[in-house]
Amino acid sequence: MAEPKMIMQSEDDTFVDENRRATLWLDFWKKFQKQKPALVSGVFILLLFIIAIIGPILAPYGVAEPDYNHILEGPSAQHIAGTDAYGRDIFSRIIVGSRISLLISISSVFVGAALGSILGLISGFYGRWIDSLIMRACDVLFSFPGMLLAIGIIAILGPGITNVVIAISIFTIPTFARIVRSGTLSAKQSVFVEAARSIGATNKRIIWKHIFPETVSSIIVYFTMRIGNAILVAASLGFLGLGAKPPTPEWGAMLSMGRDYISTDPHITFFPGLAIFLTVLAFNLLGDGLRDALDPKIKN
Repeated sequence: MAEPKMIMQSEDDTFVDENRRATLWLDFWKKFQKQKPALVSGVFILLLFIIAIIGPILAPYGVAEPDYNHILEGPSAQHIAGTDAYGRDIFSRIIVGSRISLLISISSVFVGAALGSILGLISGFYGRWIDSLIMRACDVLFSFPGMLLAIGIIAILGPGITNVVIAISIFTIPTFARIVRSGTLSAKQSVFVEAARSIGATNKRIIWKHIFPETVSSIIVYFTMRIGNAILVAASLGFLGLGAKPPTPEWGAMLSMGRDYISTDPHITFFPGLAIFLTVLAFNLLGDGLRDALDPKIKN
């Protein structure tokens, strides 16, 4: 008779967990809906992802084919964002370039967040010399400005999209490590962690089943906001000629190419710069909205 009772209890626990998750998601959505700038930013980012996926289909012109009959034309009905020094349609290059900019930023932040979260969990949970070693390594990385560190890494590895991803990932790691470590230190003192220890749960299970979920909200918020920063850094590296190589339509590289014509044909730099500005702003506003909706201390 004892075994069916345990099964019934397990099913009840599963139902309670699912019901709790549904309630948390409902509360989050109610709070997030009140964040109008974040909601608009979320829609903008969703459209940007769709454009990035089907960009080559939407682009009215080829992005790498020069047209010497339409060099340096301003915005018109035929070319709504004008053309560059090779006659290439700027609007088409911005559309296709959105895929490259998003790919660089999201992949680099994802790698940095994954490695930083693992280090933060290990550092906060085990403490002692492991904590000191990881935190001192983070301090070394923090001692360099992010952009300067990225340039140094690119100088060692060489220019290219892959190396830009590696560079941004490296200086993203310590921030996520600090954030997750802080959440881990708080969560491991909780009653539910002590209860898990008392029933013989392994350290691995405690970390991933009980502590890590408590840090997810902070990771999501900072992940979103960090993407905007990564787009800026990637564009800056592209502007300096350390990122994507021509004729790749990366936004920073497009700005770099247009700087020689900024006084006579400002549209070459204006539209890529506008794309960078709106995208970074949208990710930052979305991150602010997620923070307000996920933080239980903030009453909406």
